[in-house]
Amino acid sequence: MDISLKHLKGLLKTLEEGGASEFEYQDDKFKVRVVRGRLEPSPGVVPAPVMAPLPAVPVAPAPPSPEPDTDQNVAVITSPFVGTFYRAPAPGAEPFVQVGTKAKQGQTLCIVEAMKLMNEIEAEYPCTIVEILVDNGQSVEFGQQLFRVEKA
Repeated sequence: MDISLKHLKGLLKTLEEGGASEFEYQDDKFKVRVVRGRLEPSPGVVPAPVMAPLPAVPVAPAPPSPEPDTDQNVAVITSPFVGTFYRAPAPGAEPFVQVGTKAKQGQTLCIVEAMKLMNEIEAEYPCTIVEILVDNGQSVEFGQQLFRVEKA
């Protein structure tokens, strides 16, 4: 059994929330070791090659959510991942949607890059984009509001 990306993301999030600095798991097929912070090998132990640590990124509080609408036709689309929000498929390309765009069910609205994976966020129902709540290239949190839409 290989560890899935979903399970690995969940493990990393749990470790971060719990403040753990080190975790190791091994079974017959694979071994996972996660160390947060600086790794200093014990005497006589040769550390396995690891990727260079990522620079620490300060976490800013999520921007305040807009006041909820009382209109039953207005909904928000939120980020299913922690990552970076992109409005277009590539730098310099036209954005997937603009304010006023009438999106079809399944139409790509944006991309959220999480762990070097580009995840397309699609409309779950036909809708019109009322407001784009995140700037291109901005870091987003799980559950952060990305778009206000009016259901068709």
